[in-house]
Amino acid sequence: MITLPERNGPAMNAGARVTIVTRTKNRPIFLARALDDIFSQTFQDFELVIVNDGGDPADVEHLISQRSEAERERITTLHHAESVGMEAASNAGIKAGSGEFIVIHDDDDFWAPNFLDNTVAYLDNPANAAEGGVMVRTEIVIEELVGDRIEPVRREIFWADMRQITLADMLKINRAVPISFLYRRSLHDAVGYYNEDLPVVGDWEFHLRVLSHSRVGFLDGEPLAFWSQRPESAGHDGNSIFAKAAEHARYDALVRDEHLREGVAQGGLGTMLYLTSVLAEQEELIHAQQRRLDDAAAKLDRVLERLDALNETIIVRTSVGEFLKKPLLLAKKLGGKG
Repeated sequence: MITLPERNGPAMNAGARVTIVTRTKNRPIFLARALDDIFSQTFQDFELVIVNDGGDPADVEHLISQRSEAERERITTLHHAESVGMEAASNAGIKAGSGEFIVIHDDDDFWAPNFLDNTVAYLDNPANAAEGGVMVRTEIVIEELVGDRIEPVRREIFWADMRQITLADMLKINRAVPISFLYRRSLHDAVGYYNEDLPVVGDWEFHLRVLSHSRVGFLDGEPLAFWSQRPESAGHDGNSIFAKAAEHARYDALVRDEHLREGVAQGGLGTMLYLTSVLAEQEELIHAQQRRLDDAAAKLDRVLERLDALNETIIVRTSVGEFLKKPLLLAKKLGGKG
């Protein structure tokens, strides 16, 4: 990794309670919005570390130069001549700061103005001292980049049914994104940093380690974090969740396998063999139920086919003419008898 000199050393921001790390690469339109968003927070006791991970330094420096002097003094900028990846960029930014609390604010995501106020207050509450961090209700914002404008398309709540953060749920699938998570710096001493070997799903793997160590709070209610998604965009303007869908699936499996091996090494195969046996039985029950449903559907199809055939026979054999002939024949027979 080659890093150019920092714009401001961390010592200039010593004492800030929150370290905000913003990862960026050749997305000045989004970075400009992120800077406005960050410096509009009602809670201002923070330092900002911008990690330019292989992008053009001139774009970043130009945007910083447009901020006020007081804001510039709170910004530390790291320029990587070549991209080192999302997780290594996060780690570099975290280590360049000194705040008691940490949050990853990617250049394309954003917050409600009171995000920091509410999350810092939650972690400052003595009742929550045992919790390693706090996540917030998050809204997905589908956007399009139209020229130099960011246009919202639609919105939807991310995991609308979520009421708490649990390891059990996180084991199934990642239920949080970096923009939604403020956590204590001390967690890194306990569980390590982001896994730099993971090109994707690194935030989920970190969440698993965090939740294995301590509880994480959840602020329900109105969304305080907004996850920007652009399904139609590619290149620098795209999202990895769309552009690297196959990688997400692959590394999801690798993370699960790695943690499974660790568990087996510590506790042997007994528990895993039991659980896989239970899962196999459940899968067989599901398959058996599906076979029964398929058989029932096939029988229903055959009944419907017979009904269609019967209906067609009635229509063909019992025409209007047949109904008209029967009364006339009956009348002739009755008349003949007279």
